[in-house]
Amino acid sequence: MSTLLLIRGSAGHAFDSATSACRQNPGYCARIAGEETVVPTTLRGAAEVASMAATLEVLTPNMKSSIERELVECAEWANETVNRQHFGGNNPSRSQCQEELGKDPCGRKVTRAMQLGNEKHRLALQCAKQKLGARIPGRFSVEQRYRYDQQTGKKQLVGSEEEHALRQQGCADELVGTLVPDVVIHSGNPLEVLAVYDFKFPCPTSNEPRWNDYPKGHPYHESNQGAMYHRALGVRPFRVAPIWRIY
Repeated sequence: MSTLLLIRGSAGHAFDSATSACRQNPGYCARIAGEETVVPTTLRGAAEVASMAATLEVLTPNMKSSIERELVECAEWANETVNRQHFGGNNPSRSQCQEELGKDPCGRKVTRAMQLGNEKHRLALQCAKQKLGARIPGRFSVEQRYRYDQQTGKKQLVGSEEEHALRQQGCADELVGTLVPDVVIHSGNPLEVLAVYDFKFPCPTSNEPRWNDYPKGHPYHESNQGAMYHRALGVRPFRVAPIWRIY
């Protein structure tokens, strides 16, 4: 797969070393399957995990705060990791972010900001799976696709098998208008949504993290990701970004 990836439209996406905390306390880290890296995590007893999961039928302020803190940690860790690889730990400048690296398969330009955003996004999602899997197993989804009917207001889950089949059959256009938030917190049923989060990696980081606007011709034209997440999933969505935290 080419390293020149499109920036995520409806939601879209190495490591070289662990954090200093991991180096000092290896027992507090967990290795991601298939990756030569570790994600900082916290050891918890089974009783604590069960107790926290039980509270998710209603998302309490304390639980919401804990989840958001871990998502922010993932965003900041992914940002620092990729910046360390490409810029020795420095943040890219505005001119570096705007540098054009080439074209995607459709002939659209790919900037360094897009490349960095995809790399950081991928790492942040892996980190979120690790951390939330330990904290609230079975009560969250990562990149769950939803089909939303604007006329009836109803939503349906689109499974990975269905998505793969549609793409294999050349029917990917049937996925246009589906929504893919990065992280959904739910009751145990992804249709019973309690909170929604999207990772954003502005380049440079001083730029405000924004929801992606839908282009002309799209079913949601004149709207953006955040507005559609809110309308379809019934909760206010939040952006998670380095420096900006929960926004």
